[in-house]
Amino acid sequence: MARRRRERSPSDIKLKQPDRTGPSEKTLLQLADERGLFEQALKKEQANKKKTKTAAEKKDQADEDDSELGLSPATERILDTLLWSVSITMLHFTLDVLVQHQYSVNSIEWPKVWARAGQAWLVFAMLVYTLHLHPSSPKIVPRLPDRVQPAVKQAVFFSTSICAGCYLIHITNNFGYLAVMKQAPPVGCLWVWSVVELELPWAVLSLAIDGLFLWWRGYDIK
Repeated sequence: MARRRRERSPSDIKLKQPDRTGPSEKTLLQLADERGLFEQALKKEQANKKKTKTAAEKKDQADEDDSELGLSPATERILDTLLWSVSITMLHFTLDVLVQHQYSVNSIEWPKVWARAGQAWLVFAMLVYTLHLHPSSPKIVPRLPDRVQPAVKQAVFFSTSICAGCYLIHITNNFGYLAVMKQAPPVGCLWVWSVVELELPWAVLSLAIDGLFLWWRGYDIK
């Protein structure tokens, strides 16, 4: 049989005053104060604030300098268009002269060559301004979302490179020299530009398709 525990009344509990004597050893706060840790922490905090403020001021100054010296997005797009279009025009000029040399033209009419180069520059400037993606105008098709714009660009230039390459191979093997002299430079420039705009895998694939077209039709490289 379990023994019943005797209950203690509150009068049986002895009361005792708490120990109000101070600590016999130095506290952590006293040790930190003696070593000057609080003062060091305060100095470090002030130095960090000063350093952060200085870095922020330098960044603001750099941003102001960039905004003063930088170009607007529209200006950058125009300069980018000029760079691309002038480079393609130089290629057109070179191909035009080479084609005339290939067909043994007695004398090259340089005014006409420069006139054709000027016309090519106008056309390619409009094409580059419209189709070459730029941060200020990252859309080829306005209503499509931004995430599909690079894919649309690759599709446009991939199909253009195949068509231009196959057509250039076709005209150089079937058309007369006058038609080749007239069409080969602009078509060749369009082909080269389209390949340059493509990503490497798509560019290699487009050239492979042009090579298959050359082999399939039994053409030669002239």
